[in-house]
Amino acid sequence: MDRVDPKPPADACADPGTDLDTDTETDAVGRRADAYAAAPLLNCLLREVAEPLPGPGGRGVHRLPGTGRLLRVRPGRRPAAPELLTAGAWHRLDHPELVKLVAEELRRRTGLPGGDLPTEMTDSRDAVAALLTARARAAAPADPYLRSEQSLITGHPHHPAPKARGGGPVASWLPYAPEAHAHFPLVLLGVREDQVAEEGDTRALDALGSAPPGYRLLPAHPWQLDLVARDLAPAFADGRLLRLGTTAFDAWPTAAVRTLYEPRRDLFLKFSLDVRITNDIRRLWRHDLRRLRRTDTAAGQAFAALGPPAAWLSDRGYRTAAFAFEELAVLVRDGLRGHLLPGATPLLAAGLAEGFEGSPLAATADPDRWWEAYLRQVVPPALTAFHDHGLVLEAHLQNTLVAVDPSGTPVQALFRDAEGAKLLADVPRAAGWERLVYCLVVNHLSEIAAALAEHHPGLDPWPAARRELARHRLPEIPALLASPTLPGKTNLLLRWTGADGAAARYVPLRNPLSGSA
Repeated sequence: MDRVDPKPPADACADPGTDLDTDTETDAVGRRADAYAAAPLLNCLLREVAEPLPGPGGRGVHRLPGTGRLLRVRPGRRPAAPELLTAGAWHRLDHPELVKLVAEELRRRTGLPGGDLPTEMTDSRDAVAALLTARARAAAPADPYLRSEQSLITGHPHHPAPKARGGGPVASWLPYAPEAHAHFPLVLLGVREDQVAEEGDTRALDALGSAPPGYRLLPAHPWQLDLVARDLAPAFADGRLLRLGTTAFDAWPTAAVRTLYEPRRDLFLKFSLDVRITNDIRRLWRHDLRRLRRTDTAAGQAFAALGPPAAWLSDRGYRTAAFAFEELAVLVRDGLRGHLLPGATPLLAAGLAEGFEGSPLAATADPDRWWEAYLRQVVPPALTAFHDHGLVLEAHLQNTLVAVDPSGTPVQALFRDAEGAKLLADVPRAAGWERLVYCLVVNHLSEIAAALAEHHPGLDPWPAARRELARHRLPEIPALLASPTLPGKTNLLLRWTGADGAAARYVPLRNPLSGSA
């Protein structure tokens, strides 16, 4: 496959190379970081708040209704070069000015101060600068799957602070950042047997090392262990916890940051991480762990009925310490090899949207055929699981892997994350359908379609998407194809108002399916 590097926003400057010590190169990284950070923030502002105004020219002009100000940007999948009309002239906004503008607009609109979000926006931009600097000095993994997982410099394209890392110093989180191509050993703890809490199949954890008599092995993410060190001090002091060293192997952080992959053992481990990443503190919450087995069992049964090539990566079980149930929880997830078709290479869907070296999306010589194959693998499992099995997959870009054959053609989809999946037994069907449409169509297919069209000008991906959806006899499909709008999640307003990350709110977006022949 041809080399395809992650494509920066249109306003980003050229890659500064590997020597970042000079002022010029540091400034270049800063400008690239500004552009990367501005694109998702602008996407949020334009989707959730701004009112587009008619007018000629290549830059879209928008009115901000709270303040009455006029903003224009270079349009596209990653909007760039924001300018504010000031004293009759357009004034270019750097990232701090853009954050200030957004904050003033939302204070007027909501009457709320916004909490920590303005600081998180700044932290996200600074994190991007640190990641760009680190990536210039790091070697990307040779494995295309890991390369796709670690490609997300932009990250969530419709979140105001997708790369914020909890506001801590760079040295506290950079060694564990997937975007910096990190890999590191796990810390091994021993938990006294009478203090172990677990459910499901956790046998894979016992193969990671050895624990002394009377103790069970518990791996820990080193960043999380640093974050909760003070709370755990009494347990180390009284012998409920032991430090047993580190693993003899490295694990690789995936796009989710707190989920790690160990390639030799073909094992995923998901940890608590007491850091806000996008909308939520990424802790394995007790209530989610308690219902995990039920959701995962339902997903496993649904995919067993579906049959190959579609696959579900099971969250087999969890283990933790009873006295630090959420803080030290670790979830054991299926690896890839037992599910992959022979000769297929898995790739993260979010990586395909963002771009990475070797991406078949950009390299394909037949984008129409590639897209039809992609739809054929991704859409049927999600719709059938919903209609036939009452399972609402969180089928967004980060929870979907698409495996390709040696020619780069999609031949299989693998889905993951029982924590994010829902059962129709627990939610109204209409709410479940809205969530599925957002995750599958708006978050996922729209981004892949736009990336494909960006690399292959002239491609119209929506007629094929309409045909694929129309093949399925769900009662909701005719209304979906006829509706003028689709639900777009409002991550900016959700975070500004301090709503729970699971309390999704939607605004109507133009439905490209409704006008497709």
